[in-house]
Amino acid sequence: MTNTVRPNSTPGNRSILWLQHVARSLHFGLRMLLKNPALSLTVLLTLALGIGANTAMFTIDYAVFLAPLPYPHPERLVTIQSTFQGHRDWVTAGDFLDWKEQNTVFQDMNAWTGGGFNIATQEEPENVAASHVTTGFYRMMGDRFYLGRKFRPEEGVAGKDHVVILTYKMWKRLGADPKILNTAIDLDGEPYTVVGVLSPSPRDQDARDQGALISVPLVFTSDQLNHEYHWINVIGRLKPGINITQAQTETNVIAKRIAQAYPKSSQGWSATVEPFKSASVPDDRKSTLWLLLGAVALVLLIACVNVANLLLANGTTRRKEVAVRRALGGSRTAIFAQFLTESLLLAFAGASLGVATAYVMLKGLIAVMPAHTLPPQADLRLNLPVLLFTLAIATTAGILSGCAPAWFASRVNPCEAMRDGGRSGTGVDRHRIRRLLVLSEFALALTLLAGAGLVIHSFWNLVHVDLGVQTDHILTFVMVAPETRSKQPERIVSYYRRILASIRSVPGVSHATVMSGMPLDVPGFSMPFTIAGQPSDTAQRPGAVVQQITPDYFRTFGVRLVKGRAFTEQDNATSMKVAMVNEDFVRHFLSGADPLRQRLVMQQFIPGVTKLGPAIEWQIVGVYHTVRSFGPRRDDAEIDIPFWQTPWDSASIGVRTAEDPASMTRSIAAAVHAVDPQMALTEVRTMNEVRDEMFANDRFTMLLFICFAMVALLLASVGIYGVMAFSVAQRSQEMAIRVALGATRSRVVTLIIKEGLILCMLGSALGLIGAYLTGRAMQTLLYGVGAMDLSVFTAAAFLLLIAALLACFVPARRAASADPMQALRAE
Repeated sequence: MTNTVRPNSTPGNRSILWLQHVARSLHFGLRMLLKNPALSLTVLLTLALGIGANTAMFTIDYAVFLAPLPYPHPERLVTIQSTFQGHRDWVTAGDFLDWKEQNTVFQDMNAWTGGGFNIATQEEPENVAASHVTTGFYRMMGDRFYLGRKFRPEEGVAGKDHVVILTYKMWKRLGADPKILNTAIDLDGEPYTVVGVLSPSPRDQDARDQGALISVPLVFTSDQLNHEYHWINVIGRLKPGINITQAQTETNVIAKRIAQAYPKSSQGWSATVEPFKSASVPDDRKSTLWLLLGAVALVLLIACVNVANLLLANGTTRRKEVAVRRALGGSRTAIFAQFLTESLLLAFAGASLGVATAYVMLKGLIAVMPAHTLPPQADLRLNLPVLLFTLAIATTAGILSGCAPAWFASRVNPCEAMRDGGRSGTGVDRHRIRRLLVLSEFALALTLLAGAGLVIHSFWNLVHVDLGVQTDHILTFVMVAPETRSKQPERIVSYYRRILASIRSVPGVSHATVMSGMPLDVPGFSMPFTIAGQPSDTAQRPGAVVQQITPDYFRTFGVRLVKGRAFTEQDNATSMKVAMVNEDFVRHFLSGADPLRQRLVMQQFIPGVTKLGPAIEWQIVGVYHTVRSFGPRRDDAEIDIPFWQTPWDSASIGVRTAEDPASMTRSIAAAVHAVDPQMALTEVRTMNEVRDEMFANDRFTMLLFICFAMVALLLASVGIYGVMAFSVAQRSQEMAIRVALGATRSRVVTLIIKEGLILCMLGSALGLIGAYLTGRAMQTLLYGVGAMDLSVFTAAAFLLLIAALLACFVPARRAASADPMQALRAE
């Protein structure tokens, strides 16, 4: 029934009548949904799954890309990085101070770097990750404090810098004493006064986050004030009204001035200014997050198609009801609005259930998400913008899934519906649109399945890349030397020789090595170099990763020697300076030349000093198989030099064991503490764990795509099952006549399955277009896989075909086993 508004009614009366009409429509719609609880529950679960997945993924994308940073005027925060030949690097202390002094576009500029301090515990020493920040850092960022204050300017001077700010997590670890301010804690054996505790942040809730737990003032020594050694990060705040382009232009001008003033160290270097928010997320991770959001959007589309099919089927059973309403004066517009209202009611109810589903999904994603996948400031909560997004997609889902059923209901001819019991009129059109919906469902499902298949194929290629090292039976850890430890090279060499001797004395240890980097993780330092005898242009010098290693490195990690010799114990401070290079170095820089006849010219590392020494020559004595320390996607040139010739105070240790390396952690730690009781072992991991961490993000992405694809496959199977079951129910008389005339049950089953498989194959053919476009969009994510991977597409189509076959078999068997006499009698 419809209510008509009288022409002479006032606007107020019309509004009241309209609200009454909406209320009656909602009440009637709710009664109709409760009348068919099985259908309503199915629709609710389908929409909750689609809306929940979209809400969960949007929460992550919103936190990373759209949510404002928790700082005052975050749009004015930028990062400034040094750039050489297109590659970004850290910044020298000299560059930072020159930028800060000469610029006119920054309101403030501060620097920070990482580090660590050893603290004493009841069991054994522990190394705590720390940030060294310039004293204006927290003032510029606007961080909130739970207790205490920021650093003061005068605390950025040597002698007054023994103050520390704790994160909320570290404060809790130290006992959460509210009177901790102005008390001292021992860091590297020296007292530091606690002056502040930061307010709780999202990273405090992540137990896997190994970020800095304390901050101390960054004080530049005279040796650090140079333009050679790149080691700090720089963050700036733009002045009001200044944009990124203006800041970049002026920074380029300052970089040219520095290059002219210091040609030996700064020629060819420039600077890049980038918004702080975007700089905190790598480009490949940005692409992955957007692609995952696109994947769940496809899941929601499939869910909407499923719901539309269910509502179309339900609309057929309500044709008599619609005919009566039309006969009693109901308009087509009123019928359309009523059916659409019911669809929107289901969508909003599904959204409510979807929010709960999203909460559970989000908790699960956070639990399995690899550490450092998202920036530390990402706050993963179902906040107001996320809920508004959920409301928007629920409304869209309700409209998409409800328009087709509402349109067909509004076209019902009351005379025909009352005469033939609801079997004619728009039945053919309705069945045709349901078939088209199933076609689109299969096309979308194949697109998602193909995307998951491409990711699986890519991950298979990644894990089968030759990493250049053997990862079994190896334990690794890092030893961070305190700032107060002696930096004399001979003392460092003697110290690590004693550490290695103690470790090798542990039963079950076969090899042990000291290195400045870590294979498959942090390989070393990036250094410019030249080939001796070739023209040397400071601005055009190539760069390579440089690592210091002891002679047992190659045996410990199983790195294969290709040519020449490895280092020996005789390669020490008194012998000729030697180096080894990897195969990629030879391919990039020594193609066609005998590498063992070449010498490299590089500056020296000075232990404990952020300054490079004079350039000297290093004779290449060996070539080794490339170790993919930057990941399986990259081929990087690398140079190794003897640790005994150029030692470093902080180093990593690798130990090859005969037994399970994890089970020997305590005995190896005891061997280290027998030499140095105050030294803490940090980042203790087996090489298998290091390798797994390298693939963690790719594995996580693959699992998400697989989950979304399986949901899409399930929804598509349910969709074709619903279509075929309804088709069989509508054709019960036809099937009964076929059986009565002699058709075998197998022929009836074949007839129904054939119809379903035709829909599946047509939908799959359309889905190949979407699969190809998906492959193109995912190229930055994939490794060794093209946009058109026939093996993946064929496997996805085959899987979809099997699912369709199983979905069609149940209604087909039911139709074939029905008694024809009972079916005809019922008709």
